[in-house]
Amino acid sequence: MSLRWFPILLVLMLAGCQGRSTPADKPGLPPPPDVAAPPPDSLKAPSGLSTRVLQPGTGQRHPRTSDTVVVHYSGWTTDGKMFDSSVQRGQPAEFQVNGVIRGWTEGLQMMVEGEKRRLWIPEALAYQGQPGQPRGMLVFDVELIDIK
Repeated sequence: MSLRWFPILLVLMLAGCQGRSTPADKPGLPPPPDVAAPPPDSLKAPSGLSTRVLQPGTGQRHPRTSDTVVVHYSGWTTDGKMFDSSVQRGQPAEFQVNGVIRGWTEGLQMMVEGEKRRLWIPEALAYQGQPGQPRGMLVFDVELIDIK
């Protein structure tokens, strides 16, 4: 398989976890109180991505698009439905920064190791209405554990 397909496969792998992260006998994590919309004090990028630092990091370096990162994350739709969570699975995710949806790529590059940040990702920076994917704005809590 050609390496040019690698970023697409990573996105599909991350998206493929949808629905499996919260078995019927294990409830999802509660949504953040501001899941419906970014609060006025969030940082809004020209792209439409909004973010807010939940916990400052301890690192100095920001990941580049070519870096591989280790993260814990949970994702919700704006109606509060959790659709994916490495926290729920108890296993951090590892992927290349440019191998995920555009909102993640942009948001991760703002972070340093140890930082926790909430991302409000508009649909244009997420799955863009792809069948079988969450629609509309998505909200992720992301903890950047390591940059490799």
